[in-house]
Amino acid sequence: MSMSAVAAEAVAAGAVTVGTVAVVAHRGKKLGGGLDELRTLVSGYGVDRIVWYEVAKSAKAPKKARKALKQGAELVFVWGGDGMVQRCADALAGSGATLAIVPAGTANMLASNLGIPRDLAAAVRIGFEGRRRALDLGKVNGEHFAVMAGAGFDGALIRDADRSLKDRAGRLAYVWTALRHVRDDPVRARIRVDGTTWFDGKASCVLLGNVGTITGGIRAFDDARLDDGWLEVGVATARGAVQWARTLGRMVAGRTARSPLVRITRAKAVDVKLRKPMTYELDGGARGPTTRLKVRIRPAAITVCVPADRYGHGSAAVPSTRS
Repeated sequence: MSMSAVAAEAVAAGAVTVGTVAVVAHRGKKLGGGLDELRTLVSGYGVDRIVWYEVAKSAKAPKKARKALKQGAELVFVWGGDGMVQRCADALAGSGATLAIVPAGTANMLASNLGIPRDLAAAVRIGFEGRRRALDLGKVNGEHFAVMAGAGFDGALIRDADRSLKDRAGRLAYVWTALRHVRDDPVRARIRVDGTTWFDGKASCVLLGNVGTITGGIRAFDDARLDDGWLEVGVATARGAVQWARTLGRMVAGRTARSPLVRITRAKAVDVKLRKPMTYELDGGARGPTTRLKVRIRPAAITVCVPADRYGHGSAAVPSTRS
C-alpha cells in the first residue's frame, strides 16, 4: 500500500483533521526518506493547507514557529533533535497549537520519554491519529524546556559534546565527553526550593528535570512525570572518576535516590545561585555562562501528540495556559 493510501485510510478511520498544518524542519537532520517523504505523508492526510519552514540551525526555529502561529497553524510538526523541539516548544507554549514531534536527532529525549519512535511514518501517524496530551514545561531564565535544565557537569557535557562525534557515535558521544569532565572541581551553590534554602555547599552538578530519563538514556529521576505540576530537583556532589562512576552506575541502574552523592527533591519554584559563572543547558542545548538560575514550572503549558496505545485511545481537547 502506498503512503498516500495509508494516510487516506487513516482519514477514513477518523484521524484528527485540522485546517492548517505547519512543518518546522532542521534541514541538516535525516530520518527515513527525508523531508520529501515527510511532505508526502503530511499531504496524504488531506489537510486544507500546509505552511512549510526549513532552518539551518535550531536557534532560527522559534521565529518560524511564531510565524506558523500567525498563519493559523493548529498542528505544528517539528523535524529535528532535542534543540529543535525545545526551541519550538518555547515558542508554542500557551498558544493552543499542538506540537507533533518527528525525532530526527541524536538523543530525542522528549520523544523517547513519550514513546514516539524514530520512524517517520509512525511519527506522522501519531501527529494525526495520536492522543493530545497536555504537558508541563519548565521555565529557566525566561526560556521554556520540556525535559531538563542543568548546570555544572551536565552543562559542560552538553557544551563540549562534539557535533561531528555525535553524528558518528550517537549517544556514545556523551559518554566520551563526560570522561573529560569527571575531574572538574565542584562549585559553591545555594539552592532555594519554594522559598526555602534546601542546599548550600559545593556541587558538581545541579539538575532540574521534567521527565525521568535524560541525556544518554540515564534514569535520573525515578518518579518524574510530565504532567504532575512538579519539577524534580537534583544536586550531585560527586568529584573525581571513582565517585562519578559510582553515581552514574546507580543512575543507570535506576537507583538514583539511593546514592549518597545525590540529593533529590521536588519543587514548583527553584532559585540557584552559583559562586562562579557556569554553562547551563536546556534539553541538550548549551546556554550561559551564568551565576543565577531562576526556574519555575508551568503546568499544562503545551499540548503534544503522543501514541494513543500508550496513553489511552482518542484525542482530548486541552485548554491552553498563558503567563
